[in-house]
Amino acid sequence: MSRIANANRLVIKIGSALLVDSEGAPARARLAALADDIAVARATGKQVVIVSSGAIALGRKALGLQRSTTLAEKQAAAAAGQARLMGAYEEVFARHNIPVAQALLTPDDTERRRRWLNARATLETLLELGAVPIINENDTVATAEIRYGDNDRLAARAAQMISADVLVLLSDIDGLYERDPRKDASAPFVAEVREITPAIEAMAGDPGALGSGGMRTKIEAAKIATRAGCAVVITKGDEPSPLTRLEGGARATWFLPSATPRAAYKAWIAGSLAPQGALIVDDGAANAVRNGKSLLPAGIVEVRGTFEKGDCVRIVSTSGDEIARGLARYDAADATRIRGMKSTAISEALGYDGGSALVHADDLAQI
Repeated sequence: MSRIANANRLVIKIGSALLVDSEGAPARARLAALADDIAVARATGKQVVIVSSGAIALGRKALGLQRSTTLAEKQAAAAAGQARLMGAYEEVFARHNIPVAQALLTPDDTERRRRWLNARATLETLLELGAVPIINENDTVATAEIRYGDNDRLAARAAQMISADVLVLLSDIDGLYERDPRKDASAPFVAEVREITPAIEAMAGDPGALGSGGMRTKIEAAKIATRAGCAVVITKGDEPSPLTRLEGGARATWFLPSATPRAAYKAWIAGSLAPQGALIVDDGAANAVRNGKSLLPAGIVEVRGTFEKGDCVRIVSTSGDEIARGLARYDAADATRIRGMKSTAISEALGYDGGSALVHADDLAQI
């Protein structure tokens, strides 16, 4: 069975060249075909997130701007074009009674842990509610210094954030070749990559004409996603039903991870983040954590250190043994206020409810 068939959660990245027609309008027939394909995947229980380019290209047409624009004009085009982009997605998914939701991200949302945690929670909730999140970079406020620069990298960060099983990069080419096939028709095709070596990176060509990406950015995205346990596939997006075709063994290049998304995420928490504080827990909470349960405020004996929401903290037993590390869903001050309390008392104590767990099981890695 194919990796697509086995996947529970997919991220699909579609670029400007596939979304915008030669007149600068949404390529509605292609979008409709993509929505049909996603509806079939969802009917089998899969959750799907789309990372979509196209806002600036659509906005230029709407505002009468030329291709060469200033930063302010690009941001204005993004503002005008994003509404048109979402309108096109709403139209094609409405035929399947599938709601869509806009999510505009900046690098801060995926690079800073507190904002990462908030963005992740929002995307998880949207998926649980049956929506298809449509992610794009927030080009209206981003500057050259604070941009992803391309949506391939953004898609990889989104896949990492939600622990996706497969990242599908739809392209105008069917995968990776040892040399640019547009210049050398005899260039060998690379069907599978198990390790991204300098030799693999050297196969990348120049960026495409309309988008800001190209094979080089796709390989960079594959580096990010595979480290997070997510398989990455590059395949043609200008042919109907790319997901169905992939399930049927369509020509594509697969970049394979060395671990599952869950294992990679847990390893990242346990080994890559510097703990900013510690939560001392009673025996009942310690046993719960060892059994893979969330850490609730009721089991907290003491809060040590200064940490923010989303920071990594050590989970320590009363005997001084570190049993786990995890991402705190409350900062140190609020954690101190609710320690020892039942989860039902959080809202009254803090004036808001950030969830019943101080560290959720999904964000815990045992040591």
